[in-house]
Amino acid sequence: MSTTNVVLVAGMHGVSGNAAARAWANTSDATVYGLSRRDAHLPEGVEGIKVDLLDRHDVERKLSGRRDVTHIVFAAYIEKASAAERSEINVAILKNLVEVVETVSPTLRHVTFYQGGKAYGSDLGPFKTPAREDDPRLMSPNFYYDQEDFLRRQQAGKAWHWTALRPEAIIGYATGNPMNLGMAIAVYAVISKALNIPLRFPGSPAAYGALYQVSSADVVAKATVWAGATEAARDNIFNITNGDQFRWQHMWPRIAKMFDMEVADPVPMPLTSYMADKTELWSEIVARYDLLGTPYEKLVSWDFADFIFNSGFDNVSSTIKARKAGFVECIDTEDMFRNFFASLRNRKVIP
Repeated sequence: MSTTNVVLVAGMHGVSGNAAARAWANTSDATVYGLSRRDAHLPEGVEGIKVDLLDRHDVERKLSGRRDVTHIVFAAYIEKASAAERSEINVAILKNLVEVVETVSPTLRHVTFYQGGKAYGSDLGPFKTPAREDDPRLMSPNFYYDQEDFLRRQQAGKAWHWTALRPEAIIGYATGNPMNLGMAIAVYAVISKALNIPLRFPGSPAAYGALYQVSSADVVAKATVWAGATEAARDNIFNITNGDQFRWQHMWPRIAKMFDMEVADPVPMPLTSYMADKTELWSEIVARYDLLGTPYEKLVSWDFADFIFNSGFDNVSSTIKARKAGFVECIDTEDMFRNFFASLRNRKVIP
């Protein structure tokens, strides 16, 4: 039986791409293809296509037979040292995919892609809060803006549309995807517990007291399906977060309880340094509890965790625009953390 929606998910093995693929596959009328450069476990109902989005000829070879694509979900990302390099390479992979799919699939209806807090300068320092989608842009280069501008130009006068979603610190699981705050907290907690020490917040006092927000991967995935099916979402940008904010000073003791640990006063401690020598300890934990053997260096990006835990300013986005357009999904962040850590235990990622 034919399906109404044929969805290509680029960046299949990242947190957001994996969640989006699962969400689309769980709809009643979608065929889902996950695009990635590497092999990894695929969710039920998702067919993998191994492709290098940087190689235009490879994209053409691998997708020339897909003449019925209706949706693209673009969650691919390549890290580079400078803003200019990040912009150049991440626009290139989006351009290669969209232009090829346009050519071979006249059925294309929608492209969803992800932006984030960098659109507001959250990586640079304090910014205006709550951040709104109509806030003025920052100085370029910024690959979010450049990807958006490419899609605006490419879409002009055509039948397909685009939607940009702006989450913050997506919490979810994907194999070997280290840029994940939830994984950083979980592994840090497990190691602290193995060392028989309390769970201390390892960041700055300012960050401990600032307002923060995160985005459940499942909420972002639901927003992705919603955007691909909703007229009000066309050619628009939406902040997508859990819908609440918190301060680590209140959330951290509750996270400690989720690991049956005591909490102690925060001590600023660069995890990049203090977690660097824990490979052998993690291997012992994996063997003791028969956990998945994910290499320690692929579990967590401690640089990313250090950045978040030392951002001593409020990080708050308004989600009113999405709610007014009809997307009302939300989740209590404490519940999200509890469910996430439980899912890691069920997957045998942590004990």
